Amino acid sequence: MLSIPSQSLFYDISLPDCVGFIGIDVLSQLRLLSRSTSGDTVQLVEQSLDTNLLNNAVKLKITHCPLLPGGVHVQETLNNVTILIVTNQTVHRLVLPHPTRMYRSELVTELQMQSIFTDVGKMSLQDPAHSAVIPSPVGQTVGPTASAAWLSHQGEAHYALASPAGGILVVTLPPHDTKASVTILELKTSSVMQRLAGWMPTAIRGEQSPGDLALSLAVRELEDDTFILALCQDHKLRMWSYRDQACLMEADMLEYMPACRGVTRSSGQGHRLRLTFSSTGLCLAIYLAVPSRGQFTVLQLVATDNNRYSLDHISSLFATQETLVDFALTSTDIWGLWLDDTNQTVVKYINFEHSTVGQWNQVFVQPAPEEEVHIGADQDPRETYLDMLFSPLRFTASALVKALQIYRRGTERITDLPWETLKKEVTVAVEKELQSSVTEFEFSQEEYRQLQVEFWSKFYACCLQYQEALATPLGLLLNPHTHMVCVLKKGFVSFLVPCFPVEHLYLSFDEYLFTSYHVSLCPDPEVGRDVLQLVQCLRLVSDAVPGDMAYEMEKALEHLQSPERAAEMVLENLLANDNENVIEDIHNKLQDVRNPLAAMAVLIREMDLETDSEPGEGLSQLYGSSVAVAVVCQAVCQMAMTRALFCRDLLILQQLYLRLGDNVFPGGGPQLQQDLIPRSSQLLSSYYLLKHITQSLTTTVPLDIIDANLQHLSVLELSDSPAMASNRSGQVLCVASVDFKPLSDYFFPCFSDIALYSYIIAICLANPNQYHTFFPECLMGNCQYAQLQEYVRLIEPWCQVNVGSCRFMLGQCYLANGEGQKALQCFQEAAVEVEREEFLLRLTGAEEKAAAAPRLQYYNKVLRLLEDVGLPELVIHLATLAITEAVNDPRSQAALWTRIFKHHLDLGHNSQAYEALTQNPDSSSQLDCLRQLVVVLCERSQLQDLVQFSYVNLHDEVVSIIESRARAVDLMSHNYYELLYTFHINRHNYRKAGTVMFEYGMRLGREVRTQLGLQKQVNCCLASLNCLRLIRSDYAWIVQPTSGAVYERPAASPKRNYDGEFTTGPVSGQIDILELKDLQKEYDLARSRLTLAQHHPPSAAIAGSASAVEMMSLLVQSGLFDCALSLCQTFKLSLTSVFEGLAFKCIKLQYGGEENQNEAWNWLAANQLCTITTKESSATDEAWRLLASYLEKHPTQNAQHHRCVINKLLSHGVPLPDWLVNAYKGVDAAALLRLYLNYDLLEAAAGLVLEYVDALLGKGHQYFGIERPLSATAPLVWLPYTSIDQLLQSLKVNMHHHAPHYLSSPSQMYKKLQDKLNDYHKLVDQTTRRRLQAQ
Repeated sequence: MLSIPSQSLFYDISLPDCVGFIGIDVLSQLRLLSRSTSGDTVQLVEQSLDTNLLNNAVKLKITHCPLLPGGVHVQETLNNVTILIVTNQTVHRLVLPHPTRMYRSELVTELQMQSIFTDVGKMSLQDPAHSAVIPSPVGQTVGPTASAAWLSHQGEAHYALASPAGGILVVTLPPHDTKASVTILELKTSSVMQRLAGWMPTAIRGEQSPGDLALSLAVRELEDDTFILALCQDHKLRMWSYRDQACLMEADMLEYMPACRGVTRSSGQGHRLRLTFSSTGLCLAIYLAVPSRGQFTVLQLVATDNNRYSLDHISSLFATQETLVDFALTSTDIWGLWLDDTNQTVVKYINFEHSTVGQWNQVFVQPAPEEEVHIGADQDPRETYLDMLFSPLRFTASALVKALQIYRRGTERITDLPWETLKKEVTVAVEKELQSSVTEFEFSQEEYRQLQVEFWSKFYACCLQYQEALATPLGLLLNPHTHMVCVLKKGFVSFLVPCFPVEHLYLSFDEYLFTSYHVSLCPDPEVGRDVLQLVQCLRLVSDAVPGDMAYEMEKALEHLQSPERAAEMVLENLLANDNENVIEDIHNKLQDVRNPLAAMAVLIREMDLETDSEPGEGLSQLYGSSVAVAVVCQAVCQMAMTRALFCRDLLILQQLYLRLGDNVFPGGGPQLQQDLIPRSSQLLSSYYLLKHITQSLTTTVPLDIIDANLQHLSVLELSDSPAMASNRSGQVLCVASVDFKPLSDYFFPCFSDIALYSYIIAICLANPNQYHTFFPECLMGNCQYAQLQEYVRLIEPWCQVNVGSCRFMLGQCYLANGEGQKALQCFQEAAVEVEREEFLLRLTGAEEKAAAAPRLQYYNKVLRLLEDVGLPELVIHLATLAITEAVNDPRSQAALWTRIFKHHLDLGHNSQAYEALTQNPDSSSQLDCLRQLVVVLCERSQLQDLVQFSYVNLHDEVVSIIESRARAVDLMSHNYYELLYTFHINRHNYRKAGTVMFEYGMRLGREVRTQLGLQKQVNCCLASLNCLRLIRSDYAWIVQPTSGAVYERPAASPKRNYDGEFTTGPVSGQIDILELKDLQKEYDLARSRLTLAQHHPPSAAIAGSASAVEMMSLLVQSGLFDCALSLCQTFKLSLTSVFEGLAFKCIKLQYGGEENQNEAWNWLAANQLCTITTKESSATDEAWRLLASYLEKHPTQNAQHHRCVINKLLSHGVPLPDWLVNAYKGVDAAALLRLYLNYDLLEAAAGLVLEYVDALLGKGHQYFGIERPLSATAPLVWLPYTSIDQLLQSLKVNMHHHAPHYLSSPSQMYKKLQDKLNDYHKLVDQTTRRRLQAQ
């Protein structure tokens, strides 16, 4: 609210509230600028019928300056909209931008636009250039009584004010873009114009008659002059020329009222003046409010000589006895707005040129809500009253809010409540009041029902009072360009909409019925007379139907019962309770109808809404605002209500005709029963549906549901259809919006061709008998599922058009509500009509291109929708049904079977998925499904199902898929090899199973360097070994690819060379055949790897792919000599490395510390110690014992193992243990001698030679493995002379060296050795002679 402080004295003057309209034409749009005044406040509201306006209301408060009646004037120029305001002390001017200058585009298509009031807050309303104070004469306490304002061509703002003492004062503001002073002029009866700075006192001016007081002013610019017309209190019309400053005409209006002589003695107080232009010039309409009756006088201004004017009388029309509120003048008609004695609004119009009898035409004003609410026995009082209160056509939100505030008895103000929230608040308030009045804890259900009726009726009565107050009429607007008529009431606006002839006949009183009204219905005068008679009978039926029977008829339609049967029951009730002989009166009137069949046919034809009209592109923006939508919607609702009553009464009358029979209807019974009654019944159902639609409220839809719905429509490729597109632009034509609540009244002529077309289209779009489905599509696109379900339910029994389309949309509703099975049933029912209905053809795309199988295309769309919603069971069911439509289309069959397979697999129906896979006719799709089946079942660990399937004709493919997957994925996270092994075992293909497990083990050794991997490798080798043992020896072999073999990845793209040619695949490596013994070796090797990893975990990283030789070294290093020996024996490897390793460990223990002793027990424990001793022994002792046991267990020719051990010991300078020397010299003393010599052990070598010679001589020969010493009869013996000579030479060379005291000197050893050899040689000589002698 903007407050404008006044700049003059304050007067406590009460002026009546006033309202007004002006229409602003903006390109193709129509805007209304309504103004209402109350005291010192004026409220301006801009509304558009084509688009929604933002910031479209402003309230101005001019402090202590009440506005004059009609003191707000709006003037349009090319660039601006200027608002001129007149109070009793000041004048003001607001210059606003014109809507055409606010937008760059010439064609505005936005859903929301800024109002001209958007920037009004930025204006300086106290600017002296836009306001002025009306000068007040000394002693003057009364301000102006009437005003008029206009803009000149120069942009000056002129205010014509009626002086309380007579005359007219003209205040002029300079153009808004110039700086100049305010001028004030006074027009006097003497036709002399004076320029004043203020009004002069009456004593100076001279007295003027109070009859000069202007009651109504009007201004009109003609040519280059401006004429100010004033209808004065003395019943005279005066006209001043603003240019000539003279009164050009004065005419007594009583001269045109001959029947009211004597009224000159009393002054008029309610006279009114209106101007308009016609084809012949300026017309004036004068309303003279005389005590007995009012009169309208229509005059035309005529120019005479000498710049004088006169009036030509056109017509005098007497008004009715009601109180005139406002009237409007067009070039041909006078429109009047009255209040009757019961405070009801009355609107009438009359053609003042051609009305010879002075008969006013009736406008059917919407009646006030019913004072009493009928509650059926099966109805809940609360629900019934809520339906009545919140029906779109009964109460405004303002009335409900005011009633709620009073009912609460609170001081808090309720503002801007949404419709649903207001409904909840009302329910809570009434129920709370009811609960607070209950004093008993227990009472019967009937008592509680009575309490509900009592409290709800109390609140309903309160709402009635406020609705009646808000419905008080205040003004009338008639736009001469569009012929639109509006009634501004205290709380809302009523728009008058077209009334069709058949409705006019049904609603009019008898005195308003004329032949001209039914000429358009039937040109034949005889049939026209019958139509009038029949309509009069229908009105009698309407008056006779009691409220309870009307309610029963309504319920019958709601519950889809037969309308004919319901009408028959109503007729029986009328016949049984005809106390006022209504039926007899109807019977008498029916006697005058000569051709009732023709008359009924005419009425039914007019009631039929079937048309070929389609929503045009031109209506996408016209009448697109929420105001226009509500107007059109409620107009349709009123039409539907009227026509539903008409059809009801016609159906009852037709039943009466059947009862009367040939008395009044000879021979017409069959046609009536077979044609007219069914058509009337269908029309009744159709209009009941239309009424129900327009009384239904839209549901607020959350954004997530809107997004989901758009996604579903995109799947169906319907998001760009005209119905969906128009909905998103705000074109909800028939579901009422409650944000703005105009009440639509009826009048007979239409207000414009475009508006009528929009009105008819709105009716036809909701008509289910049309071949388009625009309206249900509109509901579906806006997520109004409850309304759409009710729509389909109501049309199902009687509408046979677009049955399949409606079933499909009903299925959409069920889907949105989570009722999938019902949706599927609807989709199946809709499939039958695919080839015959436009919507379903558009859904399948068959209307754009010739589709081979539209029904199959339909199934595909629905399947995509069900998949998008996430209903796999329904997809399976519908896809199975769709396969029957694809008998001759293998490609579609393959797609459907693939879809069935996919969803069965997703649901865990493995057997059904496999069955669908086998039914797929396309090998490529079948292979894809098979691959997916294998992967998914493996991921789910449902291997039992995967293995047990038969895979008829698919065995190789399954094996190939599993092999490819096994070779392509990580070994430790997937078990495809084990699956393949199980697969082959289940089919007794043991060699293939063994091959799989062997390959698995090979890859584990190469790729999984962990203990777990080695354990799996052992298991794989063992499984492979067992598989080969289960088959005959001839087939106990497998193929082993070389370690460098490359496995082809599944689905890998082919490789090309630089020239773009396909490269040849890699040449396969060498193929080895592995038999059972080879697998045994591999198993032993794997076992040794696992043993090593278990004993020394870090070794697992290198043991996985180590060869037997490498493993032997690793085992020796870790002290696993038993395992190493076993591995050497298996692979026939030399044991030398084992003995050398063990000897080295003995050396380390021999000379190591305590730490080495502790560590030695770990690897000693891993070997089998064969010697059991009771004495406590060290790790060193156990190691030597282990070595001795190995040498004993693994003898070789020439004692190679002993030699390698001795060599290892001597190389490290370790004295040879006696047991080792004794063992070796008994086998190969010469080799031992050579070892001594190699390491310069001369003393040991000399001792060994001495012992050996003694043994040959017969002393201790058993220790050297000599069976018999040297003798003539014993076998030949020998000495290693080369080594002995080498020893002697070494002793001889070192003879001069001094040996330690505990060792023999080289010379001594040399001498002993020479002596011993001499003895030996002597014995050899003797023995030789004896043997020779013996020969």
